[in-house]
Amino acid sequence: MHYTLHQLRILLKVSEYQSITKAAEDLHLTQPAISIQLKKLQDQFELPLTEVIGKQLYITDFGKEIADRSRRILEEADGIKYTIDQYKGLLTGKIKISVVSTGKYVIPYFLKGFMDRHPGVDISIDVSNKNKVIEGLYQNNSDFSLVSVIPDDLNVHNIELMENQLNLAGNKEYFGKINKPKDLEKVTLLLREDGSATRNAMQDYLDANNIKIGKSIELVSNEAVKQAIIAGLGISIVPMIGLRTALAREGIIIIPMKGLPIITRWNLIYNKNKMLTPAHLALMEYIRENKERLVEEHFGWVNN
Repeated sequence: MHYTLHQLRILLKVSEYQSITKAAEDLHLTQPAISIQLKKLQDQFELPLTEVIGKQLYITDFGKEIADRSRRILEEADGIKYTIDQYKGLLTGKIKISVVSTGKYVIPYFLKGFMDRHPGVDISIDVSNKNKVIEGLYQNNSDFSLVSVIPDDLNVHNIELMENQLNLAGNKEYFGKINKPKDLEKVTLLLREDGSATRNAMQDYLDANNIKIGKSIELVSNEAVKQAIIAGLGISIVPMIGLRTALAREGIIIIPMKGLPIITRWNLIYNKNKMLTPAHLALMEYIRENKERLVEEHFGWVNN
């Protein structure tokens, strides 16, 4: 067999996305280039790697097995590069971080200084919903995950980063109209999707105050909720960290309410059985040494 690492990487991406188009976008290649390399790899096997049913491409069981082995081969190949760099005295490696959607407002500030200090370390960030972030940690697809609530059934270590404040927000037309928790039954509530930590926190608040949801709109991201608030579609309990520009320029106000803000904690978590590399350990050390400064520098405005 004469497969190349490039071909294995393509198979891995096609397997991940179940799509040549999305694999091409991820790898910054054309669709024909992906198809040609995939065919060259397929020609070396008697069993099919993929199959097309209707217009949908699927990875066969055999293809999934080859993709899993490809992942291990590519990790070892990367390991050779990092070993060479380490012998040269450079800190190198790859760090994969999965982040819940609101966490995209947090994690960049904890990585910038580290990346400047260690340019040989490659960091990838996958922003997704809470369920996929936790699943990625279960399956060891991520080295670290950033979450605001740590699931009870996860066997993980955590590094606490900062508070996550959630407040009631609306546009200026609600000023003076919402004064007590029961008033929330009279307005349209903007809700995150089921499973979201923000949705769970808001639901707990509503339940604790015996508030029945009347009219509501469900949205799949905090950014979508923020835009709906600006447009006057309703009000919502949302994380403060995503509102800085909107509070200053776009007419969103924080509505004081009994029992608010809700306080959770942003935590960077990793499996207790994770085999940590020098790059992983260096990132953890950097965060522990600098987190208080970074929080005050970039998020001090929340308390003000």
